[in-house]
Amino acid sequence: MPHDRFNTWPEEFAAKLVDPSEAVKLVRPGDRVVVPIGSLTPALCQALFDRRDSLHDVEMLFCAPFVDPGWFEPGHPAFHTVVEIFNTALARESMVNHRTDFISVPFSRRFKSLDEPERDRWDVDVAFISVSPPDRFGFCSFGLSMWNKAGYAKRARVVLAEVHSGYPRTGGANHIHVSEIDAFVESAEFTPRGAAARQRDSALPVEIAAYANELIHDGDTVQIGTGGTTARLVHAGLLGGKEDIGVHSELTVGGMNALVQQGVITGARKTLHRGKFVAAALAAPTLEEIEFIHENPVYEVYDVEYTNDIGVIAAHDNMVAINNAMTVDLLGQVASESLGAEMWSGPGGQLEFVIGAMLSKGGRSITVLPAASRDGAISRIVTQLPAGTVVTVPRQFTDYVVTEFGIAKLYGKSDRERAEELISVAHPDHRAELRRQAGKLVSS
Repeated sequence: MPHDRFNTWPEEFAAKLVDPSEAVKLVRPGDRVVVPIGSLTPALCQALFDRRDSLHDVEMLFCAPFVDPGWFEPGHPAFHTVVEIFNTALARESMVNHRTDFISVPFSRRFKSLDEPERDRWDVDVAFISVSPPDRFGFCSFGLSMWNKAGYAKRARVVLAEVHSGYPRTGGANHIHVSEIDAFVESAEFTPRGAAARQRDSALPVEIAAYANELIHDGDTVQIGTGGTTARLVHAGLLGGKEDIGVHSELTVGGMNALVQQGVITGARKTLHRGKFVAAALAAPTLEEIEFIHENPVYEVYDVEYTNDIGVIAAHDNMVAINNAMTVDLLGQVASESLGAEMWSGPGGQLEFVIGAMLSKGGRSITVLPAASRDGAISRIVTQLPAGTVVTVPRQFTDYVVTEFGIAKLYGKSDRERAEELISVAHPDHRAELRRQAGKLVSS
C-alpha cells in the first residue's frame, strides 16, 4: 500500500520531533556527515560535537562552513573535516595548517555519476539540513537557500532537519516532505543576518558599477556572484536606468528585491522561466524583504544542479555573468579563490556562469575588482600570478574586466593587446611598472 503522506504527516512529524542529542545518535562511527551550503544547523552541529568521545573516523563535509563548535580546532581526532567548493574564515586556519582538506568540483556536477568502484567518494551517510515547519500538505521549505541541500538529502542514508519557524516559503523545487526526513529538531526562530545591509553602509564601488552598467542592456538576464565588490554593486547603481532585467543566478545580492518591487527586475524578456526570478539562494537582509519573498510566485528556487548547469545558463539569450576577482594577471587569468597557495574562498559557480554566458546568444561575462588594495599600495592587476595561485577562470574565457578606472575588453585579443587593456584599467600608480614588466612577458 502506498504511503498516505498527505494525511498521516502530522503524526509522523510529531513522532520524529526529538531533542538534538537524540537525533545525532543516528550518526555512526565511520560515517560521512554533510552540512550543505546554506544549512543553518547549529543545534545539530553542537549536539554531534558533544558526542565526540563516543565517535571515531567521522568525516565532516562542508560547503561554506557557517558553524564551528570546535571541529576546526586541533585536538579532536573523532572528526576529519573537509570543505568543498567554497571556504570561509571559520576553516581557513585549519586548511592552511593541513587539518582540513579541500574539494574543488563544478557545483552543477557535484553528483555526476562515476564508475562503480569510485562512487563511494561522493556518497554521504548523514545530511544536516535546515527547513521551515511543514505546510498543510506536509512539505517543508528550504527557505531562502537551497543550493544542493535537496541533492544531498536524496542521497543520504539519514536526513536530520533543523526547523526554523521564520523560514519563508518559496516556489520552484524548494521543498522536501516530512516523510523524506528521519528526525527533526527545533531551532531558534530564523532572523535575517543583515549582511547586505552592513555592506551597503560601507563605501560603495560606484565607479565600478557605472562602468559595468555600460555593458548591461535592457532585457538582459544577469547573474551576480559573491564577493566584497559584487555584493555591493546593485546598491552602487549597477542596474540603474535599465528595464526588464531578468535574473538567473546561483545566489543573489542586496538591492535586487527592491528592484523587483520597483519593476526594474521583471524577467519579461527571459528565454527560460519568463517573468520569474530564479536562483539557488536568495538574499533577504531584512524582515520586510523576507515577507515580500514569502509565497511570492515571482521567486523560484532550484538546486544548483539546475541553476549552475552550463547548458541551462547558455540557453538564456543575453546572459550576463558578473563575478568578483582577487587578482587578474596580464594574460587575463582570473584568480578568485586563493592568495598564492593559501585558499581564501573557492570557485563556487563562477566558471560555470562564465562559460554559460560566453555560450549564450548575445551573452557577456564581466569580471570586477578594485584596481588596487591597501589604499592603492598593492596592485590587483599583476604581471604574473604568485606561485601556487589557483586560476578560477582560464584566460581564454575572460571577456571583460572592470575596475574603477575603466573597462578592459579581452576576448579574442592577443597577449600584447590583453596586457595593454589591463594596464589601462590598473591603478595609475602601478601602470609604469606593469608596462616595464609586460615587456618581458609579451612581444611589443
